[in-house]
This record gives sequence, structure tokens and C-alpha cells, in this order.
Amino acid sequence: MGQDFLDVATFADGHPHALYKDLRETSPVYWNPEPNGPGFWALTRYADVYAVDHDFQNYSSGPTIMIPDPPPGQTGALGEATMMLMMDPPQHTAFRKLIRAEFTRPAAAQRGLRLHDLARQIVDAVIEKGECDFVAEVAGEMPSYVIAELMGLPLDDGRELYKLTEIIHSAPETLPPGAGGQAVGKMFAYGMQVIAEKRARPADDLATRLLQAEVDGKRLTDPEFLLFFLLLIDAGGDTTRNLLSAGLLALHENPDQLAWLMADLPARLPSAREELLRYTSPVIYMRRTATRDTRIGETAIKGGDKVVMYFGAANRDPEKFDRPDALDLSRDPNEHIAFGGGPHVCLGQHLARIEIDAILAEVLTRMKTLEIVAPPEWLASTFISGPKSLNVRFRPGVKVGTP
Repeated sequence: MGQDFLDVATFADGHPHALYKDLRETSPVYWNPEPNGPGFWALTRYADVYAVDHDFQNYSSGPTIMIPDPPPGQTGALGEATMMLMMDPPQHTAFRKLIRAEFTRPAAAQRGLRLHDLARQIVDAVIEKGECDFVAEVAGEMPSYVIAELMGLPLDDGRELYKLTEIIHSAPETLPPGAGGQAVGKMFAYGMQVIAEKRARPADDLATRLLQAEVDGKRLTDPEFLLFFLLLIDAGGDTTRNLLSAGLLALHENPDQLAWLMADLPARLPSAREELLRYTSPVIYMRRTATRDTRIGETAIKGGDKVVMYFGAANRDPEKFDRPDALDLSRDPNEHIAFGGGPHVCLGQHLARIEIDAILAEVLTRMKTLEIVAPPEWLASTFISGPKSLNVRFRPGVKVGTP
């Protein structure tokens, strides 16, 4: 069994659950060498992942949350600016406050009706055809709509920006040389246009509020805004898009669970959504860097060592979850960490949950006799897990429009 977490082939069919199981039992703090780096510790047990994610004093998010230390221009830094994901408290806390109000549970709930309208429109766009690429035409559309509306961007631009995020998340060896850096460059170039537009014509949107916000009495610099912009576009779609497509696949691989859900969809959808998040774990990993010599279990960790948390492994740990490899939509309790934890817990988790519920409700009630007509093509990534495409067929229906 291959044990290289840097090899994109390890994730060719989604999470390598057999490998996770083997490592949890034999080497839960596993040393993974790097061809162009010092190597890193891979964590596969829930307790260890949870502990490291909550301990920013011993495990820093800087200089990057990615495993490689990539060349300048492709990290979380832009000049002297740093992406919020690569910060630790208290700096991280100050930057997070700038956008927190947009993503609280009450703020997300206020968008509920709008998100259900958007879900209806998305299914309307494919319902008459009787077939579609579920990832591109359904799962990816919702986060494109939502982040475009939040930031005050045209919807078509939101779609194009999400295409760039797919390139950014793909393993470099699966792309033409320099493609990842070019995608980041295009994202920044678009962000500069947003800066010019929102400064000239301020509006009631998140982009304008970011440009007018202050941290320690200072407005964000252009590089700081660009990194915020990249983060919001990039992180805004990962969980929703990949949960919806991988979740649909899981439901159709477990028809008994799908039948249980459909027997009382409104009441059972919240529980089902949480189990699909645990079961699919769209974000594969996050890296931390040890700030001092410490220990994880019996393993000595040196200051400066890379420590990498594998969320899909933690979410299948039998020490935490009964029958962890079974899809159990009624699972309770379900303390999964698909959104991470600690100070860096996903800021958009409440919004993502409402997006997921809205799309699943439309898809499961309107796209009748849905079947997956070809094996999924998984995103070639060691960082994000989800189908790149998922061709489905269903009974053609009629558009319902906005009531």
C-alpha cells in the first residue's frame, strides 16, 4: 500500500480510507518524506487532529497552511501582506472580525429564502434536459451565485473565478507548467478591478465594506484586500461544491439511506447533511508548523516541524465514531470536523449548511429517478476531495420559477 500523501494518485478515487485505517492503527503520527522539502508529520487520529487544530500556541498557521513551502507569489503572502488563513491570534482574530458579521448563524439564516430561490433557479436551468454534469451545472453554481452576490460581482464573473479555484487546487504536476501561478495572477488582476470599481462606486456589499474597514486604525492595503478576495472566492465554494457532488454519490451508493432520508426529507435533512459532511470530508488537510519542541502521543515533534491534519481520516476514526465507514444519516451525536476547529474553524460553515440544504432539497424532490451514468472523475488534488465531474440522468421535469 502506497503511503505518500504528496502523490496525487493516492487521492485518485477520493479519500484513501484503507491507508488512513492502516496508519491510525500502526503509525498515527506518520513521517511522510518530501522530495523537495524536509518532510512532515501526518496525523490520522481524531484526538490528535482536534488537539492540534485548537492549539495555536504550539502549532502555528504560518508561514502557510499548505504542505509545500511554495515559491513567492504562490503562498499566503503578497509583499508584506499575509492571508488570514496563515495568521495566528491575535492578528487572525482582528482580521476575522472584519467579515465575521456576514457569516454568523443569524446572518446566514437571513439569506435562507434567497438561497432557496437560487437553488430553485439552478435546478430550473437543467430540469428540462433530463441530464447534466452535476458538478458544473448544479453543485458549483450555488457557491458561485452566493459569493458573487456577497461581493457585489456579476454572476458570470463568479463562475469564471470558480474555474480558477479548481486550477489553484489541482496538483501542479497535473497541470501545464505555471498554470497554478497564472490562475492566482488572474484572480489578483480581477481583484484589482474590484478595488477600482468599489472605490469609485461604493455599494452595499462585502467588497466595499472590506475596502472601508480598518485593522488597528488602518485601512486594508491593496495586497491585503487581494488576499482576502482570494480567500473568500477560494474557500467559499470548496465545501459546498464538493459536499454536494460527493454527497450525491454517497447517497446513490447507499440506497437504503437515501430511502430513509426521503421518507421525511424536511425533518431528516439536517442530520443527513452533517453525516454527509463527515463521510465525504471535502477538505483533505490543513498544515500547521510546530513553534517549539513538543509531543503528539509518543512522538517527539521538533520546533519548525510541519504537522498535517487529515480531516477525512479523523472523521473515520473508530475511537470517535461508531461504525465509522458506514453512512448513517441518523448518526447522533456527530462531532465531525469537516469544517476544522479552533480559531480557524470555517467562517462560512453556517452559510454552507444552508446552501447544502437548499440544493439537496431541490435535487432530491425534483430530479426524479436520478442515476449516475458514468464513474466520477475526481479532482486531481491532494488538498481538496470531490468529483471534478459527475454525469447524471433523470426524468425531465418542468421549471417552477420563483414563487
